[in-house]
Amino acid sequence: MTWLTAEEALAELGTKPQTLYANVSRGRIRAKADPADPRRSLYQESDVKRLAERHAGRRKSETVAAEAIRWGDPVLASSISTIVAGRLLYRGQDAAALSAHATLEETARLLWDAQNFSCPPNASPEPASPSIQAALLALAGRAGTDLPSLGRARSALQAEACNVLSAVADVLAPGSADHPLHHRLAMCWGRPDAADCLRIALVMLADHELNASAFAVRVTVSTGASLSAAVLSGLATLTGPLHGSAWRSVDALAEAAATIGAEQAIRRLLLRGSRPAAFGHQLYPDGDVRAKVLLSTFDVPAVFLDVQRAGEEMVGEKVNVDFALAAMTAAFGLPEEAPIIIFALARTAGWLAHAMEQIESGHLIRPRARYVGPSPAGPER
Repeated sequence: MTWLTAEEALAELGTKPQTLYANVSRGRIRAKADPADPRRSLYQESDVKRLAERHAGRRKSETVAAEAIRWGDPVLASSISTIVAGRLLYRGQDAAALSAHATLEETARLLWDAQNFSCPPNASPEPASPSIQAALLALAGRAGTDLPSLGRARSALQAEACNVLSAVADVLAPGSADHPLHHRLAMCWGRPDAADCLRIALVMLADHELNASAFAVRVTVSTGASLSAAVLSGLATLTGPLHGSAWRSVDALAEAAATIGAEQAIRRLLLRGSRPAAFGHQLYPDGDVRAKVLLSTFDVPAVFLDVQRAGEEMVGEKVNVDFALAAMTAAFGLPEEAPIIIFALARTAGWLAHAMEQIESGHLIRPRARYVGPSPAGPER
């Protein structure tokens, strides 16, 4: 990974310093402190070149659209959440500050812009063990029979959103509806001491702007599909190794570090051309705020501390939320699948917010493809 000085980045971009700093704060250009002079910053070369190419003259509309899909400018207007200058904001409120006292239920009410919030328990039987498979099956079972989302008032949609969140919660965090979800999750795992840490994790993971799973939710519900079908799309997308299942790679790295040492384990990944999943995030050039908050709430196991120290030096990026979830799971002895269960339960609140916002927009999300296949055969002569 190559880094440029401010002078080199400005020469490449052909812009003023203020524009460079604005692109850093918006997550378009990654930056880090210069090891030789902490008062100066270095800028990620590939990010600078990508922006320079984008601003080189007038771009064709299809180029703009293609770049927007790949970590580019926003492609949908939303008032739910955003990342600004390293801060995660929920409807203008700092998520880190919110996590100091709020529950997931309170966060959902904020994200949904709801006046009232009541999630009664569903009648489904409690699973023997919470699992993502059980959540997928529960949502699939109702996706085809729930009412379509079109033509329904916001009050009716919010009531159904409560019902869908309850259905997911009954599977992922079974327990009495009298208790908040973080408490239910801690109790079903037999780890009451983890309850407050789980509460903070659920709040910090409730939404994250227009990520892959939120986009999948919005595409699905834009067709008029039910809220449960939309959440099912989000959950299916979350299972990917580049999204909610990235913790598996972090776990594998920690296991290797415990055997051969953190430096050697990371070196092997880098020599294979693999980017360790535990480090860096495009939208947080100065470090993932979600990881900072979570890692401050528990004693990080020694092997994870070793990985963090070695990796931040060798990779040049700080640890991210996937690392924090894996470390938290190890610290409290939670079940192996705990990171994605926490992720899915929290993000269901955000997915439902995106679904309801998309319904209110009244737009079908239907991009065009830029065809690059073979041309049709010409007329015979």
